[in-house]
This record gives sequence, structure tokens and C-alpha cells, in this order.
Amino acid sequence: MCHPATRTAPTFDKYQLMPLIPEEPQIHESAQGPRATPASGRTAPTPRPVPGPRPAAPSRPGRPGPPRPAPPVQRTPRDGAPAKPGPSGPVAPAASAATPQIQLIPASAEGALDAAEEAVDLLLDSGRAPGDVLVITTGPQHPWAEHELSFGEASYWAQHDAGDDVFYADAAIASRAASRPVVVVAVNGGPASAAASALPLAHTRAGALLIVCGDPQQINSVLGAGV
Repeated sequence: MCHPATRTAPTFDKYQLMPLIPEEPQIHESAQGPRATPASGRTAPTPRPVPGPRPAAPSRPGRPGPPRPAPPVQRTPRDGAPAKPGPSGPVAPAASAATPQIQLIPASAEGALDAAEEAVDLLLDSGRAPGDVLVITTGPQHPWAEHELSFGEASYWAQHDAGDDVFYADAAIASRAASRPVVVVAVNGGPASAAASALPLAHTRAGALLIVCGDPQQINSVLGAGV
């Protein structure tokens, strides 16, 4: 029998003494950091173009203030022009040719002439020819009329007959003025009889549009009684 000291160790002892090394690929610490893939790998939505502020429509040279007349919109077809469908009221064709549209611009007696001037500016800016417009004043004359009358009535009325510019007339002599597509009345004072006669006259002289600047109560009472 062999001595116990001479026994050889089991063959598997050498494997037990070896350090266990897992046979899997080493992962460096640099690869253990937070991954950017979820954020960067996500498909970012394509940003939609944000529309900038639209360019403002070209402003008219008219002064800011209360609503002013808009002749292109208010104008109605004349003399057989083809009528376009639109928001115009149910007016018979025969009546529309004889009845002008009426626009009222509230103003004091002191501000009526300025309001009339602004209305004329808007008319011209919108494409109205100067010769289409007649302005009648019930109180003090327009400075242009005063200036032109200083050269004599013949010269003054000659400009009216030429029909190539805005014509200004006092209510006392407005009956001599011929009809024009647009008549603007400035109720800028004067006796009550001046407005009472000028407004009905202006209504008959206006072919397409009558603009009245003044006190609404006075104007409505006169037009309601005289037209």
C-alpha cells in the first residue's frame, strides 16, 4: 500500500487554483457612459417655416380718423355698364341710375370743411378724376373759391365749365353748377336755410355718390324732408 504522502493531487486541482476569467468581451469604461443615441438618433421633426408678419397694405395718404368714404366699393354701375354681383342692395336698375348713394360723415360745423377735404383726398387717391367732384359749402366759402372769385366770376365759372378739376361752390350759387358723378357737401355753418336748400340740390346734382359732412341730426332732418 502506498503511503498517503505519495498520493498525487487530483487532476482538477489546477483548474480550481486558476482565477476564473469570464470569457466575454471586455467593455471599456469609456463605453459605459450615457448613450446619446436616444436623443441624437431620434428623427427631429422638420421645423415648419413660421410666416412672418405680412407686409401691410400700402397706406393711403389720407389722415387717420373716423371711417372715410370708400368710393370704389360704394360706386354703382352707370350708363349701361355691366352690373357686377356684389353686396349692393336690391335697387331696381332704373332707380339706381337716378338715385346716388349717400354717405354721411359726422362733423361739427367747424370741422365739416376739413372732413370734406379729406373725403376729396380719398376720392382722388382711389382713382376718381378731379373733374368728377363738386364741393358745396353752406357756410364760409372754400379758400380756393374765394381766391378764384377774386379774379372775377367769368374766370371762376370758366374753370367749372372746363371740368378738369375739383370745383368748389357756395350754396348760394351752387344751382349754377352742373351735375358731377360725386358731390361733397360741407355743412360748415351758415343759416339753416343754406343747408335746407343745398342738400336737396346736391342730391339732384350727384350722379353716383353724395357725401355730406356735418351734424347727422340736421342732415337727416333736411334730407328726409327734402328728398
